[in-house]
Amino acid sequence: MTTPPGPPPPYGPPPYGPPPSHGGQPSNPYPPSGPVHPPPPPPANYPPPPPPPYAQQGSYYAPPQQRPTNWWAIVSLVFGLLGGVLISVVCGIVGLKKAREGQGGRGLAIAGLVLSALWVAVAVVALLVYFLIGSGTVTATDVKQGDCLAEIPANTRVLTVKTVGCDETHAGEVFAVLQMPDGDFPGQAAIDAYAEKCSPELAAYAPDAMTDSSVQLYVLYPTAETWEQGDRAVTCIATLDPPRTGSLKG
Repeated sequence: MTTPPGPPPPYGPPPYGPPPSHGGQPSNPYPPSGPVHPPPPPPANYPPPPPPPYAQQGSYYAPPQQRPTNWWAIVSLVFGLLGGVLISVVCGIVGLKKAREGQGGRGLAIAGLVLSALWVAVAVVALLVYFLIGSGTVTATDVKQGDCLAEIPANTRVLTVKTVGCDETHAGEVFAVLQMPDGDFPGQAAIDAYAEKCSPELAAYAPDAMTDSSVQLYVLYPTAETWEQGDRAVTCIATLDPPRTGSLKG
């Protein structure tokens, strides 16, 4: 009988490398490499890349630049307070011009001009009062016995009178000031009755005036309006026509 064939050899890769040479030297199991070259030089030095930008946190605004000081406006305000109208006006005008050119102080310049205008208004009113009313003018309720009047008021409502020295030519003389009692306004009839007391007062003040035809009576008395303001005076005045010098009082 025949021997059955043995098992086939196992599958696998052939052994690495060629068979050994006959010279006994082992053959190189790896194929020869190509020509050997030196390693390339290192790359040139370059500056490092910039750091990454910071994350934006929001918009920021630069602080406003401080505008230069407007000294013209400051001087205008100072002299406006002190009443130096001319200097204040000139400096105020220049200060407004500087403010339009970018300087501060516009409000100060305007304030200086306004104050100057107020000073001018006060001066004008004072001059008008002085020239239209004149010196020696007093409130009608402030006259007292013995005062002489430069002229007799022609208005039905008298607020002021002009007093002069009795040695100067005058048209009237106050010989009595009677005070009515307090209370509600008594009415015109009661005031007229109270004014009748002026005649005996003149007889006591200047007896000769009672027989002088050039002397007449003139009475100032309170109205309902002035009564509410505290006026209680009934002022008895002797008028002189023609005006004269010297007091009636003997």
